[in-house]
Amino acid sequence: MRDVEKKRKKEQYVVEEMIRLYCRKHHREDLETVQAGQLCPVCQQLSDYARLRSEKCPFMEEKTFCANCKVHCYKPEMRQRIREVMRFSGPRMLLYHPVLAVWHLICSRKEKRKGKGND
Repeated sequence: MRDVEKKRKKEQYVVEEMIRLYCRKHHREDLETVQAGQLCPVCQQLSDYARLRSEKCPFMEEKTFCANCKVHCYKPEMRQRIREVMRFSGPRMLLYHPVLAVWHLICSRKEKRKGKGND
């Protein structure tokens, strides 16, 4: 059980960092009114939603990331927003968080190989 919680926290951290990077680059004008290091209200809402979905995920033991899950529990609007964040932040994570980016890539590759073995 402890490993699942550790995995959940790690996933939440990665998602939050991706949202933080997206927010910094897209909502700079909103951030001038907010303290440095915080998210704008729109991105904070997305981060809170992503955290809640992760907290309630019944498949955490079997999956690596939400993108690899067979059940998509995000509301359509939020799913579109998180996709936009991931598309933007994913490639840039190598520059801003190289260790997280490499870890994410390795885990994703393992998951894809594991999925192909079950076919």
